[in-house]
Amino acid sequence: EHVGDVVLPGSGHKVVKFVGVSNPGHTSTVLLRGSNDLVLAEANRSVHDAQCVVRSLVKQRYLIAGGGAAETEASLRLRELALETTGLDSHCFKAYADALEVIPYTLAENAGLKPIDIVTELRKAHAEGMVGAGIDVKKGRISDMYDMNVIQPLLVTTSAIKLATETVCMILKVDDLVVVM
Repeated sequence: EHVGDVVLPGSGHKVVKFVGVSNPGHTSTVLLRGSNDLVLAEANRSVHDAQCVVRSLVKQRYLIAGGGAAETEASLRLRELALETTGLDSHCFKAYADALEVIPYTLAENAGLKPIDIVTELRKAHAEGMVGAGIDVKKGRISDMYDMNVIQPLLVTTSAIKLATETVCMILKVDDLVVVM
């Protein structure tokens, strides 16, 4: 209600518009400049991403630990559920848990860390009850993300998981392939 995408008249460009600001008249304009179009486009994407995170927080006011903590905790709980169930359900829970672990693995890999070692250490921390444990990419170790104030809106994570799940479901519904040569 307070945030939405708006198309600028005449240009067709889509922007994120914030309305209902509690301090009218105290709005800001962001002017981006760059050495070339590529740098400018990347800066524009970064600002847009930041606005979308704010929009997510306005829509749903819940924060969770970042650094792969939420995904690791969910993965751990799904693995426990997989052990308690049998048959196809058990395999599905395990596969979903494996898929969620790709997120901290990729984070560690992109940070230049040893992903297998980091994810193993992260799993251990969560198994010991440290639900906020995540990857501290600056120090290259596992830390409590809440203590470090590394948090993210819940809606960002849930939206990504829902979209990925819907995509997988659509792929699984394909019952025939037509090969065109």
